[in-house]
Amino acid sequence: MAYVSERALSFGSGAADYERYRPGYPDQLVVQIADYAGRPLRTALEIGAGTGKATRVFVAAGIDVLATEPDAGMLAELRRHVPSTVRTLQRPFEGLAGTGTYDLVFAAAAMHWTDPVDRWPRVAALLEPDGVFASFGGQVGLADREVDGEVRQAREPFLADDEVASPDGTPAHAPMQWPGSELVGSVDFTDVRQVMIERRPLMSAADYLGHLSTISAYRVLPDDVRARAFASIRDVLPDEVRVVADIVLHLARRAPA
Repeated sequence: MAYVSERALSFGSGAADYERYRPGYPDQLVVQIADYAGRPLRTALEIGAGTGKATRVFVAAGIDVLATEPDAGMLAELRRHVPSTVRTLQRPFEGLAGTGTYDLVFAAAAMHWTDPVDRWPRVAALLEPDGVFASFGGQVGLADREVDGEVRQAREPFLADDEVASPDGTPAHAPMQWPGSELVGSVDFTDVRQVMIERRPLMSAADYLGHLSTISAYRVLPDDVRARAFASIRDVLPDEVRVVADIVLHLARRAPA
């Protein structure tokens, strides 16, 4: 049976909100990956494509993408926003064996939802012999420490923590974050690198709360508890907030056989 957690499948009913409130990805991301690859990337498989936030920038760069996603609601939203020529497949990562091999396999804020057992051999099996793997994402936080502290206090009676913990326990201050911390120890990959793309956008309080509504920790709360948590948070938010939305990009090459 495929490994799919409750939180991983909590997004589909709010796919439209995910599309509206989650930030997209810059063209710079594809440039960084292409520069690392050092050769043309013609084909790609995307793991956990969601509503296609990342899919679009790779397709716009001329890459033939197979976008895979286990949640029907998210995949339906993706199909509304990508060209009809983009291939899609409703299937979890653990069921992708036999779908071919690609120049690039990438995942946008999705690998932490996958089964850790044989995770990296599964990715390697989807890559051409000289293929590249890219994983990228990052949690959105408040730049103002004082406001952040007030929001944490307002949230605490309803939810102790809204972050997704590192799957391998790597601390936030470590120089190599997950999944790079696992990839460096994998016999299936080599030349592991970590790149930071900085983003500090301004968001209205309403949009920030909209973003929180797309986070799995809130989505699995009972409706009434979630509503009270958001009301409490809204009470301490200024009308506009600056957020830290840095993208942490991890890159690795399939190791020679």
